[in-house]
Amino acid sequence: MSGEIVEQKGFWITGRVQGVYYRVWARGVAEELGLGGTVRNRGDGSVEAHAVGPAEALRAFETRLGEGPPAASVDGVEAFESKDQFPAGPFQILPTA
Repeated sequence: MSGEIVEQKGFWITGRVQGVYYRVWARGVAEELGLGGTVRNRGDGSVEAHAVGPAEALRAFETRLGEGPPAASVDGVEAFESKDQFPAGPFQILPTA
């Protein structure tokens, strides 16, 4: 990652994204792309993800979030500025917000 610009972004994912292993899938995608951060279900039925890493990997993550795992049906992905502090270590699944 040397010399790459590191950014941080948040994402709201809507559609049929709970009860379909979306968070586990998203964590796998983040790990594959070398991103840190978190993902969790929201009480309104959406999923919220925050990620940090190279700009190119974040763009790929956003694209993949829009595809979702096979059982999901993603209606939309909204990216937003994220200033959350991330736990140290690998990308994590957090409890429902």
